[in-house]
Amino acid sequence: MDNLTHSLVGLALGELTHRVLRTEPDPDRAATRRRLLLTCGALASNFPDLDLVLTPLAPEPLGYLLHHRGHTHTLLYALPQALLLLAALRAFWPKARTLLRTGAPARHGLLAATVLGLLLHLGMDALNVYGIHPFAPFDPRWYYGDMVFIVEPVFWLALGTPLAAHVAAPRRRRLLLGLLIAVPLLFVFTGHLQWGSFAGLAALWALAQLLTRRIGERGALLAGVGLVASFVLLQGAMAQLARGELVAALRREDPGARILDLPLSAFPANPLCWGAIAVTHDGAGGYRIRRGVLSLAPAWNPPASCPVSIAGVQVGPGRMPLAWAWDERGSVARLRALRANDCRVDAWLRFARAPSLAKGAATDVRYGLPGAPNFSTLPYAAQAGAPCPAPVPGWGYPRADLLGLH
Repeated sequence: MDNLTHSLVGLALGELTHRVLRTEPDPDRAATRRRLLLTCGALASNFPDLDLVLTPLAPEPLGYLLHHRGHTHTLLYALPQALLLLAALRAFWPKARTLLRTGAPARHGLLAATVLGLLLHLGMDALNVYGIHPFAPFDPRWYYGDMVFIVEPVFWLALGTPLAAHVAAPRRRRLLLGLLIAVPLLFVFTGHLQWGSFAGLAALWALAQLLTRRIGERGALLAGVGLVASFVLLQGAMAQLARGELVAALRREDPGARILDLPLSAFPANPLCWGAIAVTHDGAGGYRIRRGVLSLAPAWNPPASCPVSIAGVQVGPGRMPLAWAWDERGSVARLRALRANDCRVDAWLRFARAPSLAKGAATDVRYGLPGAPNFSTLPYAAQAGAPCPAPVPGWGYPRADLLGLH
């Protein structure tokens, strides 16, 4: 997820942790504890993304692909991150150090905010099509949620609106509330959000403010957490429906093909629109990758009406649930040969879930089509003979099935 979402989740965690602990009778100690837990929650919820400093270890794009969502996004390395964060807070915050030395509730709350913040970061990142490998090195496979878009304004409004009530200055509070709704409105005009989705977000924004006034900040924040959880469950259920529609369409179109993977990319604040990719094997030495748009309500929300800036492809008019926009066939033998003979392609294949090798450039179709380079594009032909990247983490190959590595 984006770091604004991670930060809001961490702030909500810190605030609610403070509220459930035993009340501190001293106002100064209570204020210190609250600031400590808010800070810890926000930092812990972002801490795993410090792996971005490791991206220079390999040339582009491999540094980002191999080291972001890497070791710091595993359960094993959550422990040293927790210890580092706790040590830093104690070392550089004298008032917090005094509070922790004399107050057991503060110590318990700090430990809870740290551990839960780190775990929530991993859990949030696991929700989208990018994925993580949380059990490495014991299990190097990638795990993909395929249910929530990586930038989801539902989280911003559900959590950010009640949190804004803690801003004491009225002008700053109104500015923050205005930005929370202005950014989704901007997304409408840039083609990333439908008007219907924006209407739902505006209703959520208004409801969150009403709840904050009626039941207080804590109640509104708890309601926001419940709404976020409900939204994730809804997206999970809709993703299952989308996958079923996709399987049925593939069975009708190409009954002899073996379905290897169906990456699904959600649309923001829109459970009906899905970016669909199908990776299939024809059993005769070839594989096929298709990309299109799927609508779960095509009668009144056809695939062509889904936001084109999120879809990444143009689809034609029609009322069928699935509209394919791009199709590529590849050779399994060529894919395996490239991996065996080009160390850079081998490293790239530890990330690529939908690999296209067209015109001398390797592109993961999850993020764009060949010919329109994105952050995953590796121009392997132009860089033939370049030094091998090192170190290369031992992540599992998403397309181990095509590479014969099972």
